[in-house]
Amino acid sequence: MRRTNLVKLAFICGIVLVMTTVSARVTDDSIEKIAQDSRCARGLAWIDKNAAWLTGQQIQINEIPAPEFGEGPRGEFMKKEFEAAGFKVQTDKTGNVLAVRAGSNTKDVVLFAAHLDTVFPVGTDVRVKHTGDRLEAPGISDNSAGLAALLGLAHALTESRIATTKTIVLAADVGEEGEGNLRGIRALVDSYGSRLSAVIAVDGASTEHVTTQGIASRRFEVAITGPGGHSWSDFGTANPITALARGIVRFSSIRLPDDPRSSFNFGIIEGGTSVNSIPARAVVKIDLRSEQDAELNRMETALHDAMQAGAREEMVAIPDGRVDSDPLEVKFRSLGARPAGKLPEDSPFLETVRSVERYLGNGSRSERSSTDANIPLAAGIPAIALGGGGKGGGSHTLTEWYEPEGRELGLKRLFLIALATAGVQP
Repeated sequence: MRRTNLVKLAFICGIVLVMTTVSARVTDDSIEKIAQDSRCARGLAWIDKNAAWLTGQQIQINEIPAPEFGEGPRGEFMKKEFEAAGFKVQTDKTGNVLAVRAGSNTKDVVLFAAHLDTVFPVGTDVRVKHTGDRLEAPGISDNSAGLAALLGLAHALTESRIATTKTIVLAADVGEEGEGNLRGIRALVDSYGSRLSAVIAVDGASTEHVTTQGIASRRFEVAITGPGGHSWSDFGTANPITALARGIVRFSSIRLPDDPRSSFNFGIIEGGTSVNSIPARAVVKIDLRSEQDAELNRMETALHDAMQAGAREEMVAIPDGRVDSDPLEVKFRSLGARPAGKLPEDSPFLETVRSVERYLGNGSRSERSSTDANIPLAAGIPAIALGGGGKGGGSHTLTEWYEPEGRELGLKRLFLIALATAGVQP
């Protein structure tokens, strides 16, 4: 009986393997047919001829500051460039810039989104420095590379003059970084809803990976307040900064599992008015991430416990004779939450992406990250995040860099994914 079951299982596995192989071949054949279309060839040729021009566009984009909640001027630049590529363009009430290329079926939409904003505050020097072929500037890869790729895709589609079945929307969206809480992509998913066939977030430069899983995250602000005072005459009064430090150290000692992979980061600390004043308020902002909500729940509880304990420890540490010190107050405020999501390995959309990769000879790996793709993935909409081409590093630092070598590969990948997913009309 056991032997019979094993034979049946082997037979079923064989059928599944054959079907998967056949499906991959059919998809590969479809990609090759699209790529050999003379109209597609025009788009691919435009990419080969204009890679250097796009590098110039990327520099212009980067030198327009786009701090959190200050993406407007960069969005205006993208709007003009989309219009120059022949697209109908509008800016929605959230601030997203939308370039629309209508298909024969306007009820089905393929959305490409590249975020406008950066993590860098107002006043950051974003001028691009050249070191050989390397471009150096905050935000040059994340996400000026993605925005430049979106412009390249727009021009390649226009140059190809290919009519598609589904409507293609290119969106330069707001609020992906920091406290933006993905407000741009949330608005787009809410607006298009069930019309979305697929969402492709163009984020950064790398062609070495495709993000197919969205990591959940929660962000908090913890504020500790007290009476404050003079550093000499009020010495011994409970200090919110010291309490905050105690809480940070306590939380940082928690053990995180290898599986599910999780992380935390204390990113911003603020407080105090002068070196000789006991602060009346201290604030820290924290980012928690995990592959599973249960672990995020545990981390969030541990964070609350640690910060409350830090305040208690500071009160206990008050020197004798200062029992009249007012107690410290701890307040928590949510800065946003990103849901998790995952594209199934057997997704037809993912197979299309893999077929494009095979056609181009690019062997990328699947990755997990927190991007604009989180929102559609959590809603059950096929979605990925990938780079626009070239090489980059130092993301979220002042020493960020980008090298344009390989830009064409990334652009061709986007172009073929767009055509294969939207469907080519005869």
